Amino acid sequence: MTSILIVDHDVDFAELIRDGLRRRDFAAEAVHSTKDALKYLEGNPVDIVVAHVHLREVSGLELVSRLRDRQSEVLGIVVTSQGSMETAVEAIRAGAYDFISKPVSLATLEVAIQRAVAYQSLRREVARLRIAVAAAQPVGTIVGDSAAIKEVTSLIRRVADSSATVLITGESGTGKELVARAIHELSDRKHQPFVAINCGALPPALLESELFGHVRGAFTDARQARSGLFVQAGEGTLFLDEIGEMPLEMQVKLLRVLQERMLRPVGGDTEIPFGARLITATNRDLETAVEEKQFREDLFYRINVVAIPVPPLRSRPGDVLALAKFFVQKIASSSNKPVATIDEDASRLMAAYDWPGNVRELQNCIERAMALGSLNRITVDELPEKIRDHHEPQTLTATGRPDELITLDEIERRYVRQVLAATGNNKTDAARILGIDRRSLYRRLHDVPDAATAAAGTATADK
Repeated sequence: MTSILIVDHDVDFAELIRDGLRRRDFAAEAVHSTKDALKYLEGNPVDIVVAHVHLREVSGLELVSRLRDRQSEVLGIVVTSQGSMETAVEAIRAGAYDFISKPVSLATLEVAIQRAVAYQSLRREVARLRIAVAAAQPVGTIVGDSAAIKEVTSLIRRVADSSATVLITGESGTGKELVARAIHELSDRKHQPFVAINCGALPPALLESELFGHVRGAFTDARQARSGLFVQAGEGTLFLDEIGEMPLEMQVKLLRVLQERMLRPVGGDTEIPFGARLITATNRDLETAVEEKQFREDLFYRINVVAIPVPPLRSRPGDVLALAKFFVQKIASSSNKPVATIDEDASRLMAAYDWPGNVRELQNCIERAMALGSLNRITVDELPEKIRDHHEPQTLTATGRPDELITLDEIERRYVRQVLAATGNNKTDAARILGIDRRSLYRRLHDVPDAATAAAGTATADK
């Protein structure tokens, strides 16, 4: 049922129109001032506002203009006692959908309302189709059609236009920087800089200078002042990769900068504001790092406003061949080679392999295969030996011989190792999958000394 609000200082007229619209199956209400109209609109959904041009506090045209800015879905129909072309033009400029002169007949008003409803329905359908088309488009260079990767792209789209700090988690090689770049490219900051730095690649003193800048003479060889990456990013995006490797003393300084939105260059005595959005990433389990006092809890909550976990490649095997074909086309284009096909046997082995190095390992595999192959086809012979000889691990021993059967304790140890490996040694996720709390998992880890070894090949082991 279409909801209509009549706003007119003439009480009798407003109530007459309200009652007439109700008899025509509209959900109509009447108020007699702009103040009452705005108050009503705060708590009640309304499709169309029918407002008189001359209201006591604020004109009907101003009311329609405010509605356009605050509630773009609401359409306004302006009513005036003295109809003129000049007033009609003013109404349309203010954002009104239609203009009616008094005396108003219910039949005329109903036709105007029906046209507005049809227009409103069309606008909503166009918006829905735009969202559907956008959802079908690839996000940056993120490739895949699995449910796990669709969830990632959905989160990217939803968070892109926000200024909220984003924490991207996932194993090494899963494409965390691609996610950060996709957020930037879909945001209204896309024409501003995207600046990235690996927090684990620099010593604390140099990292502070890189992030916050320094003044001339701040330290040896500081012959001139230099702005840091927070300032260089402008109104764009600053991406701090591997933030879990940031030393504790730097974490304290970063927390203050994020709280105050101000920074002080090394050696300086003046604070500088910055406008960049912060996106961080880590392959560590930061919750565990917080518990172990290796990462500040207050900083964790500051950067973890929106979390985007990037799934490992082994959890979305259906995306492996799509990614492989993407890399084939990319490498062929950059090296002026013909696009190679991947034969059936090679495809089968690649889909069965668990890819501990994730997407980065897959790209390396394709580059190797195209460099070694002499034909326009990737065969089993071009794949690395570890992929050719790969066998799926089994938790249970498939045997009927009593001397090869194992104890329940050994089955538990193997399964804990397998779950830890599958989650990239993320203890929070592992505990959830195992159906136990983190303390119970820690107790079991004392009986699983090689749990980190089971996750070898990934870069997510706790440090």
